[in-house]
Amino acid sequence: MEQITTPAGQVSRLLEQLTESATLAMARLSRELSQQGLDIVNLSLGEPDFDTPDFAKNAAKKAIDDNITHYPPVNGFLDVRKAIATKFKRDNGLDYAPDQIVVSTGAKQSIANAVLALVNPGDEVIMPSPFWVSYSEIVKIAGGVPVKVHAGLDQDFKITPKQLKDAITPKTKLIIYSSPCNPSGSVFSAEELRAMAEIITEHEHIYVISDEIYEFINYSGKNVSIATLPGMYERTITVNGVSKAFAMTGWRIGFIGAPKWIAEACTKMQGQITSGTSTISQMAAKAAMEADPSEVNYMIDTFRVRRDLMYSLLQEIPGLKINLPEGAFYFFPEVSAYLGKSYQGEVIRSAADLCMYMLEHFHVATVSGEAFGDDKCIRLSYATSEEGIRKACARIKNALAALS
Repeated sequence: MEQITTPAGQVSRLLEQLTESATLAMARLSRELSQQGLDIVNLSLGEPDFDTPDFAKNAAKKAIDDNITHYPPVNGFLDVRKAIATKFKRDNGLDYAPDQIVVSTGAKQSIANAVLALVNPGDEVIMPSPFWVSYSEIVKIAGGVPVKVHAGLDQDFKITPKQLKDAITPKTKLIIYSSPCNPSGSVFSAEELRAMAEIITEHEHIYVISDEIYEFINYSGKNVSIATLPGMYERTITVNGVSKAFAMTGWRIGFIGAPKWIAEACTKMQGQITSGTSTISQMAAKAAMEADPSEVNYMIDTFRVRRDLMYSLLQEIPGLKINLPEGAFYFFPEVSAYLGKSYQGEVIRSAADLCMYMLEHFHVATVSGEAFGDDKCIRLSYATSEEGIRKACARIKNALAALS
């Protein structure tokens, strides 16, 4: 694997503060090894292995035929934002007008827009840990200070109201969380979110980014949006998109619903970075928003079967600690029992070491929990075939058994 040396002092200090996305880095390493002819089972990327539904593809084809190929408004076509507003009302019980919605090139940009629009240098941003890898790096780009509040396996990876209350300081500006959660698959219940909301509303200038990109991949029931709770509508930026539930990762469409002034701020920010989002992708996303959510139930049902299969296989591995995730398509097992062990003189000192060991020697790609804020865990994606899950779990079992 080729290593490129950067000339000393030539990149910005900001860039030097950032780390490469751990999920993308492991995916890149996996591809490189696969290209060398190795049989790599990849559990590193959070990407559905389904194809985009025909109704979205057909809408995109029609958009091309109808010459919808010119610059769009920065915040998205009006009819697309109206379709998103209808989706928010139908699925989440949220009343957002079209001018409260901003369409972006993926939920990642939606989050970045909001952080850059709200966070000043030195502002603190609370993120329940484990959290999605890019949260902390986006906060760093804005000059903010990530405040990681840890919740381990014994808490089902969900922070308590007391932990949240203790983390808030006069410098707190923002809280970012995902539910269902990447990487743990945990889902905050209505009662848990209500307890958090009661604390947040005691502080006048704290806002919340609620990342709901996995809302439909939820095995515990209907997802709850924190913006529906008393006092939270004016405090919340609700983030969603089409990547996960509709298997549209490559279309790059995410969006927010937020108070109008925040939506306007995000539009201003986006206008200087990407301007408007792909017109063809917007038309495909509009079709996804207008579809009945039951249209993608076949994917959700398959993910549930895969979850149950991986759960049964992981339970057979001694020393591996797991919970049963309620949503998304990840497991986040604790691997601390294996840290400090070795293989052929190679000591496994961290979760990152363990992931590299399993990739290089047993050809299964996983992601270290360090990037998600928990250095005792690794992330496993089951957005792959049942055959791939069986093969990967067998390799993980053999890899861990080989350590001494």
